[in-house]
Amino acid sequence: MQPNYLSLWNKCLEVFKDIVPEAAYRTWFLPIVPVSYENKKFTIQVPSQFFYEYLEEKYVNVLKMTLFRVFGGEVTLNYRIVMEKSGKDGIIDYPATNGHAVLSTQPPINIKKAPQPYTGYAPQDFYSQLNPKYTIDNFFEGTSNKLARGAGESIADNPGKTAFNPLFLYGHSGVGKTHLCHAIGLRTREKHPGKKVLYVSASVFQIQYTDAVRKNTTNDFLTFYQSLDVLILDDIHELVGKQHTQNTFFHIFNNLHQLGKQLVMTSDKAPAEIRGMEERLITRLKWGLTTEIAPPDKALRKKILQKKIESEGLVFKEDVFDYIAEHVTDNIRDLEGTLVSLMAHSVINNREIDIALTRQIIKQIVSTTQAETLSIEKIQKVVCTFFHLEPELIHSPSRKREIVQARQIVMYLAKKHMHVSLSHIGKSVGGKNHATVLYAYKMVQDQIQINKTFRSTMETLEDTLTKQAKPA
Repeated sequence: MQPNYLSLWNKCLEVFKDIVPEAAYRTWFLPIVPVSYENKKFTIQVPSQFFYEYLEEKYVNVLKMTLFRVFGGEVTLNYRIVMEKSGKDGIIDYPATNGHAVLSTQPPINIKKAPQPYTGYAPQDFYSQLNPKYTIDNFFEGTSNKLARGAGESIADNPGKTAFNPLFLYGHSGVGKTHLCHAIGLRTREKHPGKKVLYVSASVFQIQYTDAVRKNTTNDFLTFYQSLDVLILDDIHELVGKQHTQNTFFHIFNNLHQLGKQLVMTSDKAPAEIRGMEERLITRLKWGLTTEIAPPDKALRKKILQKKIESEGLVFKEDVFDYIAEHVTDNIRDLEGTLVSLMAHSVINNREIDIALTRQIIKQIVSTTQAETLSIEKIQKVVCTFFHLEPELIHSPSRKREIVQARQIVMYLAKKHMHVSLSHIGKSVGGKNHATVLYAYKMVQDQIQINKTFRSTMETLEDTLTKQAKPA
C-alpha cells in the first residue's frame, strides 16, 4: 500500500521551513504541488522552466535528502513543469538532475503563485523578507569580513547617509554575503522601525518583473520598489543577459540613490569582472564601497565552529575540532554542513563522533578538488619551516632580506595555487595591497628564470606543497 504522499509532503514542508531561510521557503517551496507517488517515484509540479532550473541548481540535495528522511527510503524525484503554449496549458515532465523532457497534455494542477510583495501593499503589514536567524551578533568578525561587517553596521545606524551607498559585497558562495545582507536589514529595522527595508534575490526580482510585464502591472512594480528606504538585492550577477530587467533595475537604482535611499548588493564577482551587464549599471554599482568577503581564515573558522557546537549543545574532541577547522576551508556553509552530517550519522548509527567518522564525512561534503586546495596558512607554514622562520615574521613589517624573500614566496605560491583574489592574499600576509602581491609574484618568477639555486628551492617547496595538499 502506497503511503499518503500528501501528508508526507506536508511533513517535508515542515523540514524545509526549518532548514532554509523564510524568504526562500515562501518563494521556492510553497509553490510546489505534489502530484503523485508511484513505484517510489515522487512527482512534484512547479510553475516554470526557470523555477525547475533554480531548484536543481540550489536545492536539489535538500529536496532529495528530505524525501529520503520523510518517505523512509530511496525516492526518485520527478518534476512536472507547467508550460503555456498557443494559449493552452501543458506539462513537461523532468526527472531530477538533467533528465529528459517529455511533453504531456493533461491539465496542470492549480499552483500557488510566488509571493509578489508589491501587490496589495499596506504599510502595516509590509513584509521585508528578512530571516531573523541571520543577525549581526552571529555574523562573526574576522580578517576576511571586517570591512564589510563594519560598513554594514554603519549603514544600519544611518541608512543612505554614509559613503557606503551603494554597498557592494562580493565573494565566493558560502562566505557569508547573504547572512550579512539579512543582518544589515534586521539591524536597520531595529534602529529605524518606520523605514521600509526589503531583501530580495535577483532571481526573485526577475520573476516578479517578468510577471508584472505579463500582467501589465509594471507601474505597480516600479512604484513599490521606488518607495523603499533600503533595497538589498542578493546575487545581482543572476541578472546577466537579462537586458530588460537590468534596464528596470537601473532606473530603480537611480531613483533610490537620488532620494538618498540605501542600496546593498551582492555578487560572486567584483563589478568590473561581471560580464554581460550594461556598462552604465556597472558604473553605478561602483559608486559607493565595493568590498570582498573572502573565505574565512583558520581563526574565524574555529570561532564559527565553536559557537555552532555550543549552540547545539555538543562536545567535540580536540582532534575532531582541529581536523574540521584545518580541512573545511572554503566557506562557512560547508562548516555547517559538516556539523549537521556528523550529528545525523552519530544519532542514526549510534556512533561516536571520532576522527575516522569526521574524515569520512568531510570527504563527502568537500569535493576532491576543494580538499586538495591549499590554504594560505598551510603555504606559510611550509615556507617558514623550510627557511627556519617563525610564521609571525611573515606578517611583520620587517625588511630583512630573508623575511622579505619568504613573504614574496608565500604570495607567489598563493597566487599560483589558490583561487582567491590578490587583495585577500595581501591581507593574509601582513596587510599588503594587491599591487604588492603582483610585484612579489613577478619578482619570484624572474628569480626562477635566472637563478638555478633559487629555482631548485622553489621546486622543493612546490613538491612539499603537493604532498601537503593531498587530503588525509
